[in-house]
Amino acid sequence: MKSRLSSFLATASLAIACCPSLAPAAPLRPDQTAFRDLYKELVETNTTSSVGSCTQAAEQIAGRLRKAGFSDDQLVLYVPPGRPRDGGLVATWSGSDKAEPVMLLLAHIDVVEAKREDWVRDPFKLIEEGGYFYGRGTSDDKAQAAIFSDLLIRWKQTGFHPRRTVKLALTCGEEGSNAKVLNGAGWLVANRPELLKAGFAFNEGGGGKTAPNGGPETLGVEVGQKSPRNFVLEVTNPGGHSSVPRPDNAIYRLASGLTKLSTLQFPIHFNPVSRAYFAKVGAMRKDAVGDAMERLAAQPDDAKAQAVIAADPSLNSIIRTTCVATLLEAGHAINALPQRATASVNCRIVPGETADETKAAIERVIVDPEIKVLRSDIAERPVAVPPPLDPAILKPMEQIGAKHFPGVPVMPIQATGATDATHLARIGVPTYGIPGLWNDPATAGTHGLNERISADALYRGRDYMDDLIAYYAAH
Repeated sequence: MKSRLSSFLATASLAIACCPSLAPAAPLRPDQTAFRDLYKELVETNTTSSVGSCTQAAEQIAGRLRKAGFSDDQLVLYVPPGRPRDGGLVATWSGSDKAEPVMLLLAHIDVVEAKREDWVRDPFKLIEEGGYFYGRGTSDDKAQAAIFSDLLIRWKQTGFHPRRTVKLALTCGEEGSNAKVLNGAGWLVANRPELLKAGFAFNEGGGGKTAPNGGPETLGVEVGQKSPRNFVLEVTNPGGHSSVPRPDNAIYRLASGLTKLSTLQFPIHFNPVSRAYFAKVGAMRKDAVGDAMERLAAQPDDAKAQAVIAADPSLNSIIRTTCVATLLEAGHAINALPQRATASVNCRIVPGETADETKAAIERVIVDPEIKVLRSDIAERPVAVPPPLDPAILKPMEQIGAKHFPGVPVMPIQATGATDATHLARIGVPTYGIPGLWNDPATAGTHGLNERISADALYRGRDYMDDLIAYYAAH
């Protein structure tokens, strides 16, 4: 078995050595061509909660796994009762050593909504242009879902057999932000926990930022994340006829409160992971931002450093709780004064702070008894539980990273978003956001317009993850 693994890794290493920075127009290796076909099918299968079908996408991947040699008893296609479009897939490949902890590869196949009229290109067509792949889900999270699925297919085709049992779980509903959307990972934990039970899991949430000259500047292993909690600002009013305006218009009052909310800056709250990240990345950078990162890690009350970091949304959100208005609703007729005006506020709370503390901070900055601050009825994730900084997990990431990305550090990070790792924590599965992919947060469009990922990141990140996962499968 080990000789097969050595051959497998040697082939992958040779491919990387000869093509360290694959240009978009360069001929693809045969394995890359097959991967691109799977990736294209997944991106072009609409899996939005409004009209899409995760069940269809899961069935397509299951069909590919069967064709590669997976038997029906290795595949579980599940559909939650009453949710015909919210299905998913769990594939289990038993390893030769039953004593070794199981490795779970988790990826969600649902995507956020995308309106064709808003996008430059069709969001549900995979379009390669200018060295980038465009389309909804190209980055979040169908790149990773395709990489994991394709790897298991090639293992079957090449005769590689894992030493430890490997599970692949493709779930729906991760992007859901209301009570009408069912989270598939959460449903499995509550109803079929045996399908997800593992010694450790790899998930989304890692990654890195594009360096000025291309490639990754750093690669992150996500070992912590902020907790999303939602609030509603509400103003009610007797209303009246629009021909008789009143100064206490509910919309104006709410707008005033939102303007105050926009000034709310929570205090810096470092933890060991975020402090180490600021210190290490700050030392690497040779600019004012890097200097501010280093100074802030050493002295969090440095006002000048705080001002520099506050101007960078991606860095600012790592070190403090944030709250932002995301939805508005008001009025009931065009010729009537509004009787009710509401705003949804999405907060991302750093570990160590609570939802009650966050709500109190919102109330203090608004200072208006006519604006009620309410907890939203949106179904919320469990509070994230950081996995241990286990050298058996982290060291291979660094060592294999040094081969694929010389000079690029692989380091633990705290994610500003939230993932399905929160659900796995309920059944005691430590979950790590796997490194390998990277993007420029200023232009990636993840959850926004014209989502994209560079072809360089996709193909090189895939090769890195292939080697990394094969290592864990054999050790």
